[in-house]
Formats: sequence, structure tokens, C-alpha cells
Amino acid sequence: MCAQSFPASHEEGSSSGVNAQQFVVPSLTMPKLVTGESSITRLIVMDVDSTLIDEEVIDMLGNAAGIGDKVSEITERAMRGELDFRAALTERVSLLAGMDASVLDEIYGKTHFTKGALELVRVAHERGWKVGVVSGGFHEIADLLVRDAGIDYCLANSLEVRDGKLTGRLSGEIVTKESKLEALRSWANAIGIPMALTVAIGDGANDIPMIQAAGIGIAFCAKPKTQAAAPYVINERDLMKAFDIIDAAH
Repeated sequence: MCAQSFPASHEEGSSSGVNAQQFVVPSLTMPKLVTGESSITRLIVMDVDSTLIDEEVIDMLGNAAGIGDKVSEITERAMRGELDFRAALTERVSLLAGMDASVLDEIYGKTHFTKGALELVRVAHERGWKVGVVSGGFHEIADLLVRDAGIDYCLANSLEVRDGKLTGRLSGEIVTKESKLEALRSWANAIGIPMALTVAIGDGANDIPMIQAAGIGIAFCAKPKTQAAAPYVINERDLMKAFDIIDAAH
């Protein structure tokens, strides 16, 4: 089981844990990039929950509502691909109706960037690359993570709030596996690069389409279905291991 946590407001820590399926390797528009150390611009897109951060925010909200076990069970089945993600998310969010919206600030304070996450963003930017996140979770948390990490793009769901309370509904379109893939394509197009120069990293079944469509697709401490579908697998909770794959592939 993958584990190790670092506070969201701090940088995070390495041994092998990177492999490929066939071999072992030791909605925003942005201006065209000016490259840094690298002569080629690339785009890295990551899932948020259990990838960029160690936690599943919906499960944390469930715990705060006193229904953690029920919410976590639905999350686990959805991430394994056993449930329709849209229906599973709608059901879990409905269970949060009536919660004080201030709980979101409390939840954010308890999140932890995955080991190597902040360094990955920093190194990518030093190379003149861009970094985006796509999340079946919530903008209310993701936007703060994006701010703190200096991430360039973000796609996530929005919780509906009325009179300071969660309504148990989402506002706007639900982020699905299809919209994650579309975000990857859209951001690559905005930057002016082919899909061959993109990297997608995720852990759940809803990350599979973008992982398979990217130039380099990585299952990160992922569910078995996701690992089986991904060209590359990292089974150590260190996002900097992605560069071992990226640099070897290019």
C-alpha cells in the first residue's frame, strides 16, 4: 500500500518503484510558452485526490459528516471502475446536504501534498513546461492546492452552497473520464503541442482514457484496473519518479 504524507503548505522526500508494463525504467487558454531549460515544451496533467495529494477529499467530507465508512466504500468501488463515476459522485455529494460550508476550509487544512508533488511542479516549470490538474473532486479545495503549488490549469467539480450550507448538489457539469481527457487535449492545443508531448498521471479508473491518450501515461499507486491499462506504473508514493519515465522515454 502506498503511503507518506506532507502538509499541503510544505515541500515534501526515494528508491525504485517505477516500472512499465513491458519493461522497467532505472477549461483555460494560455499563451504559447517560452521554454526554459528544455528546448521542447511539454504538459503534465495529474489527477488530484490520491495523486497530487494523499487524501480523497470526498472521504474526508464524509468523515466530517459522520458517514465516512459509507462514503469511502462508494469511493473505492468507483475508483476501481465498479460503479458509474457520475452516479457515484452524485450519491456521495447528496449525503453531505446540510453541512456548513466552512468545513471546506477545515478539510483543506488537513490535506497533504504527495511526496515529490511540489518538486515535480517546480522542475517542470524550470524546464519551461506547464502543469495541470483534473479532478473528480471539488474546486473549493483544488483551487487552493493549485494556488499553493503554482499549477497552471485546473478542472474540477463545484459544490453548490446556499445560505452557507452544502445543498448536496453539484453546480455545473460533472467532471468525468471524458472531460478529463478533453481537458488534456484542450490544454495541449492551447499550448501548441501534440499529444505526444503530454504526460498524464492518475490512480483511478476515470483516469484511464487520459492516461492512454497521453504521450506518456502513468498509473500512480493506482487501482489494479488502472495499472493494467497504463503504459507505465509507479508504485511508490513519490511523484518525482515520473521524471525517470519521462526522461528515459525522450
